[in-house]
Amino acid sequence: MTKKISAIFILLFAFAFSFDGALAADKIYLSSGIRDPFTTADKNGFIDQIVREVFSRIGIEAEVIVYQDSAKSLANANSGIDDGAALRIKGIEKKLTNLVMVPEKLMDNDFVAYSLGMGAMITDWQSLKKYKTQYIEGWQIFKNNTQDHPQVSAVKTPQEMFDNLSQLKTEVILYERWQGLWRAREMGVKLKSHEPPLVSVEMFIYLNNKHKNKAIPAAMALIEMKKDGTYERIYNKTLGILK
Repeated sequence: MTKKISAIFILLFAFAFSFDGALAADKIYLSSGIRDPFTTADKNGFIDQIVREVFSRIGIEAEVIVYQDSAKSLANANSGIDDGAALRIKGIEKKLTNLVMVPEKLMDNDFVAYSLGMGAMITDWQSLKKYKTQYIEGWQIFKNNTQDHPQVSAVKTPQEMFDNLSQLKTEVILYERWQGLWRAREMGVKLKSHEPPLVSVEMFIYLNNKHKNKAIPAAMALIEMKKDGTYERIYNKTLGILK
């Protein structure tokens, strides 16, 4: 462990014990708008397992619940209907002021271009302009960066996008890395991931203000999981198998 990491860990440790009151709760529910392979029906997706282990280490039972509507997931976390939200970008607490970020990164989400292995050279947003490209409606990160691209269109579902790629109705699709690899495996489609990612975004856990005393202990638990190999083991058996 570097001196910098050690200092951060010690600081977090000190903060954790500055809070009054017990951390115990019957059970907390963190909402998400994202599915396989991050959350799964059997509750053994990557985020399912990471969240469960993080809070177990501080004596709390935790479960991720999934909404079809990602905006509803955040609204319910902010209002306190749910206890928090998982796999969210940094800074949402500026608008959703009842949310507190767990100050340790959950993971990086990579947003990539996929094709069927054609000899395309896609390294950035501009290089997409020459290809017929699709993404899913509502994914603002893709919409905002391709508005001047003449051959870009949006579709309603991931399945429609993958069907269009398989049927050569589009040349390139834009998606989050792990969801893309999972769906390709399910469909038996061999994808080429064009590297580097078009953008990579840090993702975090958020808690409703009523659980703010759990944010620092949860961060400490996540740091410890990364140190002792637990995080890597969960990654390898959920996301790593998709590579």
